[in-house]
Amino acid sequence: MTDHTQFMQAALDEAEKARELDEIPIGAIVSLNNEIIGRGYNSVIKNSDPTCHAEIMALRDAAHSQSNYRLPEVNLYVTLEPCIMCLGAIFQARVKQVYFGAYDAKFHSCDPSQKLVNNKMINHHTSFEGGILEKECSTLLKNYFKNKR
Repeated sequence: MTDHTQFMQAALDEAEKARELDEIPIGAIVSLNNEIIGRGYNSVIKNSDPTCHAEIMALRDAAHSQSNYRLPEVNLYVTLEPCIMCLGAIFQARVKQVYFGAYDAKFHSCDPSQKLVNNKMINHHTSFEGGILEKECSTLLKNYFKNKR
């Protein structure tokens, strides 16, 4: 049985790395057979690259470790509900399951009513589950933005 809190805590550790660099603190990990095969944190400022979201960095790391851009049996853990760009990468990698911590109150991109995650035009379907260590993930983000203002 998978301990989702253990993997989400690892994603929170990645988010802390982003916070230390004064990036928005979002972290992600990719697991396969209960082993972490990819890690990433938000690094858009550091890399001057708008695609360097935590999910994409973790997927890149995992794909490199597997020598394959297709990751059909992996789980992705991320501290914030993925954005639309990251959903595209998740679908392209054929991720099996996404677990996220905090809900994105602005976009709710993983909400089935948004018709992004269950679109019939997408030939791969990923499962989504939110609220894993939600309080811890939300608090990290809220404190970051509170200190910015």
